[in-house]
Amino acid sequence: MATSTTGSTLLQPLSNAVRLPIDQVNFVVCQLFALLAAVWFRTYLHSSKASPFIRHVVATLLGLYLALFCFGWYALHFVIQSGISYYIMIIIGVENMHKYCFVFALGYLTVCQISRVYIFDYGQYSADFSGPMMIITQKITSLAYEIHDGMFRKDEELTPCQRCLAVRRMPSLLEYLSYNCNFMGILAGPLCSYKDYITFIEGRSYQPTQSEANGKEEIKYEQTDPSPNTAVAQKLVVCGLSLLFHMTLSKTLPVEYNIDDHFRTTASLPTRIIYLYLSLMAARPKYYFAWTLADAINNAAGFGFRGYDKNGVSHWDLISNLRILHIEFSTSFKMFLDNWNIQTALWLKRVCYERASFSPTIQTFILSAIWHGVYPGYYLTFLTGVLMTLAARTIRKNIRHYFIDSPATKLCYDMMTWMTTQVAISYTVVPFVLLSVKPSIKFYSSWYFCLHVVCIVVFLIFTTKRTQKGSKEQEGIQDSCSKKQEEESIMGHNNYSTTNNFNQKREITWRNTTMKQ
Repeated sequence: MATSTTGSTLLQPLSNAVRLPIDQVNFVVCQLFALLAAVWFRTYLHSSKASPFIRHVVATLLGLYLALFCFGWYALHFVIQSGISYYIMIIIGVENMHKYCFVFALGYLTVCQISRVYIFDYGQYSADFSGPMMIITQKITSLAYEIHDGMFRKDEELTPCQRCLAVRRMPSLLEYLSYNCNFMGILAGPLCSYKDYITFIEGRSYQPTQSEANGKEEIKYEQTDPSPNTAVAQKLVVCGLSLLFHMTLSKTLPVEYNIDDHFRTTASLPTRIIYLYLSLMAARPKYYFAWTLADAINNAAGFGFRGYDKNGVSHWDLISNLRILHIEFSTSFKMFLDNWNIQTALWLKRVCYERASFSPTIQTFILSAIWHGVYPGYYLTFLTGVLMTLAARTIRKNIRHYFIDSPATKLCYDMMTWMTTQVAISYTVVPFVLLSVKPSIKFYSSWYFCLHVVCIVVFLIFTTKRTQKGSKEQEGIQDSCSKKQEEESIMGHNNYSTTNNFNQKREITWRNTTMKQ
């Protein structure tokens, strides 16, 4: 294998033939090789035929080989980051290791991203070795929190999800490296929990018992190893279609054309809105391709089985990273985010949102921006995303209930929210694609920052309404008290004793309640 510091050049003739950068060719070929290796791994190194030790060793060595092929000696960063994090876990102890691992792993990733973007010049080569490090960072931090939950915190302090994912023993170095660098997920993920991965390696994935909704009756299925072939075939079809759309639409509808001077000055507003939506829709299939192929690789190895439904149908979406139809037909900002990069969203929720002491939404968006990289466009996107999320949440809370009385009204509401959501998402993520400050500000300026202004106006309107509503309620309470006092003074001494007794009883009741609390 001929390699340079930025990966193998063995496939350069193929790169020239298909007119794609060598790093993209290396990535696709390595993922296809990983798919074949996954089939071999499931067939010849199945948990019934090979020990967990052998499965760990083979999965790790294949993963490191693929990383070396794609990124050359930059792949050593994967081992260094994992090794130092494991050392921190051992010497710090379970009480505080999650904090140290989090700071180190995220800091190491950020340093690598800064060096890649601002220090080293790759010329025509666009290999991003920090991409796999983003997944490894998620795994390092997730596992650190899961060990902290399982070996330090009490069960009653944990949420049901934390209790389910908690790790009760320290993993060995081999298990740790296998989890972080296995061939199924080293290039494109997706993130999975440590317990799910170890369960797969040890052959304990297939739970044949399915409880009914009432919690009483149980249906027992035959303990057979479910075949992933149908799920893998379906996902490969999606990969083929996504690649086809990417190869055709992304060049026909480039996002950069949104800031073209001629287009901005001559196109009508409806045309610009439609092109904005279409250009960002055309930018998504490359993610659909990469994430669905990564999911198919894991499934082909036998990993990703979530269980059976009540009809005995197997589901292979345990670590799926997206739901395409839910994305394209999402009717809210939250619905879009919940179905896009699902495992990353779960990671943000588990290590940040659920543990944040204040402003969890803002903290989560900041962590997401830092994790994604150091391009200014990422920060513009996520800052805009904070505004969009909070505004969408406010509108939904105050308006939606007016439109769900009848199916026809709700259909109209869903159509309007679908169009609004798609435009808002497209508007928000343009800087994520453009990356730099100048073109991003140029885009937002050409739109007069209109959706930013709308979000702020939404806050002002509903905040003012809440303030006015609170003032009216307070005035109502004061008026009620005043009327009560007038009635008591008119009724005189005879009624005073009755009222006084009632007030004393109420006071005693209140005191008793307070003491109990």
